[in-house]
Amino acid sequence: MERFDLVVIGSGPAGRRAAIQAAKLGKSVLVVEDRLRLGGVSVHTGTIPSKTLRETVLNLSGWRERGFYGLSYRVKKEIEGKDLGARLRKTLDYEIEVLEHQFARNGVRTFGGMARFVDDRHVCVTDPTGDEHVFAFDHAVIAVGTAPYRPANIPFDDHTVLDSDSLVGDQLRVPRSLTVVGAGVIGIEYATIFSALDVPVTIIEPRESFLEFIDREIIEEFTHDLRQRGVTIRLGSKVERVEKDAQGWAIAYLTDGRQIRSDMLLYAAGRVGATEGLGLEKCGVVPDERGRLKVDPATFQTQIPHIYAAGDVIGFPSLASTSMEQGRIAALHAFDARMPPAPEFFPYGIYAVPEISTVGLTESQVRAQNIPYECGVARFRETSRGHIMGLQSGMMKMIVSLETRKLLGVHIVGEGATELIHIGQAVLNLGATLDYFVENTFNYPTLAEAYKIAALDAWNRMPRLTPIAPVVDKASATPDASPPTPAPAQMKG
Repeated sequence: MERFDLVVIGSGPAGRRAAIQAAKLGKSVLVVEDRLRLGGVSVHTGTIPSKTLRETVLNLSGWRERGFYGLSYRVKKEIEGKDLGARLRKTLDYEIEVLEHQFARNGVRTFGGMARFVDDRHVCVTDPTGDEHVFAFDHAVIAVGTAPYRPANIPFDDHTVLDSDSLVGDQLRVPRSLTVVGAGVIGIEYATIFSALDVPVTIIEPRESFLEFIDREIIEEFTHDLRQRGVTIRLGSKVERVEKDAQGWAIAYLTDGRQIRSDMLLYAAGRVGATEGLGLEKCGVVPDERGRLKVDPATFQTQIPHIYAAGDVIGFPSLASTSMEQGRIAALHAFDARMPPAPEFFPYGIYAVPEISTVGLTESQVRAQNIPYECGVARFRETSRGHIMGLQSGMMKMIVSLETRKLLGVHIVGEGATELIHIGQAVLNLGATLDYFVENTFNYPTLAEAYKIAALDAWNRMPRLTPIAPVVDKASATPDASPPTPAPAQMKG
């Protein structure tokens, strides 16, 4: 029986980073993956496919150029599923090749098959031929990710009624109309991607709002953009059942009596931890009713100290970026390696059309904490780069403390939001103030100028400080204290 210092179940972002980090510490590592190829949900059905699909749609549809050439402008007039799938397969192959090379370069052993725990120190892997192999381990990381939630009252057929996994399968197609059940991150991303192809889209969400962790002003701007494009949003509406009519179209029956008919229905209302069949009862790890695992948020240990869990299987925020860091921290803790303190703030990115990205506190969170604050807003059309790109929408919102002038949060909706957010992330985690944006020079023309515009907008709204000369000790002629930051010479507008 082979023994490893670390066995990782799953090769997605969390599993990948845990394995490589442990290998760099000189530990023996085995990664078990039940798919035919490495990469996990992120590469095969999640992050990479959805973002690749988005980029392909924006390129082929000419979306980014419609500000200049009109709403009817397209790079390719008839866009079919095969057009979208070609780039998808090429990107997937490249991602897998990079991952295989990373594992080989770091001496990480991989094994294909279904894993289940025999006890809290052994795992049995059933390979594709049916043979079983037992491995011993000192530590384990469960990084199996999640699977779409499939309720019994939804007649999935992976053609007309699909989940997010089957949507990007081999039979990828462009529907004549689309109903999306669930206004979470996945539902919103796919709804807006197909809307960019001029597919009529209806979004159904049982709650009265969506994406609650995003600043409400950003969601209002985003919602306005969707309605301008003809996207129908049915909030406070619950799907009672789904049937198919004589023509094979899906009909969603809502509890309020309405019926919504479409060529395709995407059910994206929740995901469950992919822990079924892992034999968790044998090792003492207990999942919740949705198959997710509870962990210590600082170390990512489960109820069994030498068994860790990371990534989507532990729940929110379920981002590839945070999953990678969770896997790395788990490996460091397992082998008593030094762990630098985690930054207080990390960014969220939603790859909808348009993008949404946010870091720090929302306005409602600032209010709940009774922090005196002010906001500054910049519209992308206020930047020269925005005009050059033909942008009609997009905004940045900056929240600043009135008492300390420190940045509290940055929230962006629009082109390049997920790239722009990192400037705000750096300033926020370094504890810098509004003055950084006011006093520093940004490349011109860029969308990043929106930071300066928003900062000046906030400064204009803030109470004016009376300039005070530094107090001088006559004996030493040394300033007693640094003077307050001078007011900026230029202002928005």
